[in-house]
Amino acid sequence: MSLDIDFYELRKVSIFSVNITHNLNKMAEAAGIYKALWRPEEIGITKASQLIELLEEGLKKLRSNPELYVKLNPINGWGKYEDLVQFVADVVKAAYEHPDAEVVADR
Repeated sequence: MSLDIDFYELRKVSIFSVNITHNLNKMAEAAGIYKALWRPEEIGITKASQLIELLEEGLKKLRSNPELYVKLNPINGWGKYEDLVQFVADVVKAAYEHPDAEVVADR
């Protein structure tokens, strides 16, 4: 016979993390994905799977008319169209890989 005593606690562990400059917020807004990325909690997004459809649509918009979005590149040079496209693609990929993950946007 024996006695086992265990203490457990749940800890949040980041399984995906990316960062992008806020200077691309106007471009994201023009593509319809600002709130999904910067303020997901304001539109009821709590899980990664909830981002997929919105971000895929925004990615299509970005890729279908690069000239429109390049015009929105920040004049200070911090961030550019290509950065936002890659960022969104990375978030979509991670959302597919971890659909039940909690989404937290830290501004």
